[in-house]
Amino acid sequence: MTMSATSPSPSIVAFGEMLIDFVPDVAGVSLAESTAFLKAPGGAPANVACAITKLGGNSAFIGTLGDDEFGHMLVDILKKNEVNTDGVCFDPDARTALAFVTPKKNGEREFMFYRNPSADMLLKESELNIGLIKRAKIFHYGSISLISKPCRSAHIAAMKAAKEAGILLSYDPNVRLPLWPSADAARDGIKSIWDQADFIKVSDEEVQFLTHGDPGKEDVVLRLWHDNLKLLVVTDGEKGCRYFTKSFKGKVAGFSVNTVDTTGAGDAFVGALLVSMAIDDTTSCIFHDEGKLREALTFANACGAICTTKKGAIPALPSTFQAHELINKSKA
Repeated sequence: MTMSATSPSPSIVAFGEMLIDFVPDVAGVSLAESTAFLKAPGGAPANVACAITKLGGNSAFIGTLGDDEFGHMLVDILKKNEVNTDGVCFDPDARTALAFVTPKKNGEREFMFYRNPSADMLLKESELNIGLIKRAKIFHYGSISLISKPCRSAHIAAMKAAKEAGILLSYDPNVRLPLWPSADAARDGIKSIWDQADFIKVSDEEVQFLTHGDPGKEDVVLRLWHDNLKLLVVTDGEKGCRYFTKSFKGKVAGFSVNTVDTTGAGDAFVGALLVSMAIDDTTSCIFHDEGKLREALTFANACGAICTTKKGAIPALPSTFQAHELINKSKA
């Protein structure tokens, strides 16, 4: 495989998949009913990397793309968003992954994936840019890269390198059931690395999936807590989010906006929160200072809300100014 290269050294490295989302140009129709599709960059880890730079943070993306027009287009998008691409590989023998995403009338989505196998599934441990990982403050990842080898082995090795270097591990499982052999396989795969993370973000739907319980109940959410965890955040859509640390817990209200497409909202939220964690040495403050954490989560909620007001993920990611504008407007 060939490598892509840029700089500078990042404070946050996102690992995993990047792909092309094809979205119907008319909301609320099925894939079969749609007569045209809009092409948009996607993939949760890449979305997070772009969300970070849009907010003034410093990020890198590690993953594999096809050595095709879509793959090179996606790397160009990363570069235009000032994301470090030193960890990106191009596979000449596999295509860049595609996903057809169908927004329903309520803004939620259905997915149809084309990966057989796609390039993102084929990243090898030997191709990892370990130096890039070790220079970061935070290593962020999802669960799609755990589905099949060799990418799963690369994912585990990257986590191990980050852990040994004392880097904060951030996990957003980002459940996509159509990609797994079965629901049980997804649950087992997602939980197989659960106790390694320092920070985990899950949606209320993912809590229900992982626990078989009512995500609104605190005792159900706390089944996902583990002793190594510093912060667990549950996102509740426009209602906001709930947070749990070793010392305190609570809720932070969300923002009411005109939702068009929820694609990327969780990634905008995570990127915003990681930026707050990475600024100077505030990570420890956020985990131990409830006021700072609530401020960071309010900012993250605003970023997630704004992202739902446009189609696509990366094109809809907000700036810091837009987030503060929504927060101030809400206060007023």
